[in-house]
Amino acid sequence: MTGKTTTDLGATIRAWRERLSPSDLGLPVGRARRAAGLRREELAERAGVSVDYVVRLEQGRATAPSGQVVAALARALRLTRTEREHLYRMAGLQPPDDGPIPDQLPPGVHRVLNRLGDVAAAVFTAHWQLLCWNPAWAALLGDPSDTPPELRNLARERFPVGGEAARLSAWPVRAANGDDSDLAIVADLRRATGRFPHDARLAELVRELAEGNERFARLWASGTVAAHRGDRKTVEHPEVGPVEVDCDVLTDGDSELKIVILTAAPGSTDEAGLRALFQPWEQAGKPARGSGFPARARVG
Repeated sequence: MTGKTTTDLGATIRAWRERLSPSDLGLPVGRARRAAGLRREELAERAGVSVDYVVRLEQGRATAPSGQVVAALARALRLTRTEREHLYRMAGLQPPDDGPIPDQLPPGVHRVLNRLGDVAAAVFTAHWQLLCWNPAWAALLGDPSDTPPELRNLARERFPVGGEAARLSAWPVRAANGDDSDLAIVADLRRATGRFPHDARLAELVRELAEGNERFARLWASGTVAAHRGDRKTVEHPEVGPVEVDCDVLTDGDSELKIVILTAAPGSTDEAGLRALFQPWEQAGKPARGSGFPARARVG
């Protein structure tokens, strides 16, 4: 290895080249090899570039490869999606869109959600379409099954555009700071447009909200880009009265699915209210209608 750190583009490419086993790629492994990993000429051939260019990249004499070259190197080096995105950014390029916004629940996320017990949780896509929810979520906010699938979108609920309004809760829910919460939704949508620039559903959603809701248009024009991490909300529940909950948003790195979890402070009257709501569902031993966390759920 050279004296450069692995945070350098060239050093990182070399590290990825040296970790590849020639046998994994169907290449002969002869006695002439002095070290494990691909030779520079083998990487060059697989990527369709010259050996000299690979040498210049690894030595730091070429620091701005084109998107076409980066894509070829990523394929040749068998990079994971995260590694490929890192390679693009090191080259000063925007990672490419992988296609439409995912709306399937990965098995690992599915297993984690099913172990949350009496914690109210739901999963949203990158453009804030409600994907699925658990019984505790339905007990706290009302069963979303009663809302048509096309209206189960948080951005549409927050920024209504004429006609039938989107509705994700059966009763009022207030954010502790409505202005900050609204801006967080808009900023997160803008972030999604950078991650999924060719997704038709996302583009149409932004177009409709920008044209039909003045507040959304004003916030969108600010250009703020950020991920929505969470806030505090008060649920005006008709049975137990106001319940204050912390709303935390976790994002699955691969699919950009948003896992929204609602909890109350331990030992508080709000927690007692949640337990009173969740108890009937626990005793019934079955999920709410249309809810649960199916292994391969899809947006309706």
